[in-house]
Amino acid sequence: MAAAPGPVLVRPAIASDVPAITEIYNEAVRTTTGTFDTEPRSLTDRMEWFRSHDARHPVLAAESVGRVVGWGSLSAWSDRRAYDGTGEVSVYVGESDRGRGVGRHLLQALVQSATELGFRTLLARIAAGNEVSLHLHAALGFRSVGVMREVGTKFGRRLDVHLLQRMLEGESGTEPTPEG
Repeated sequence: MAAAPGPVLVRPAIASDVPAITEIYNEAVRTTTGTFDTEPRSLTDRMEWFRSHDARHPVLAAESVGRVVGWGSLSAWSDRRAYDGTGEVSVYVGESDRGRGVGRHLLQALVQSATELGFRTLLARIAAGNEVSLHLHAALGFRSVGVMREVGTKFGRRLDVHLLQRMLEGESGTEPTPEG
């Protein structure tokens, strides 16, 4: 693994990070199966997405040597109230900064944030073939709960998606109530 050009700082993202977040995301849209979006997103679209996140659903930026090199988000799994304790994590790292531990820093920070925010469960959806992301999530306590067969098509291929889960119950130091 290559060494990072400088230390990686993970912090809450701010509006001025959205152009870099958009660039990193659109690179993934064009070149990877890390997202099933097939068309790049506009800066206006990403700003709207950014503003849709709140204190309970943060967007984090990974910064190194004064530039955003990756980002992660904690999003609602569903808009149905019964799922309030479940969040979905997403992590994206710019191509030139992959393999430097940026994704690990981001995912660790998302798990810590979710724990502090009282989430009980984190989910991640990872396309088949993305062994690096599958390994990273497994290393940080995510376990496979199933594979959704051929649910997406990208680059002319039908793709499976792995559904991973990490239980956070008890990690915050609080025990669940019977009402749960």
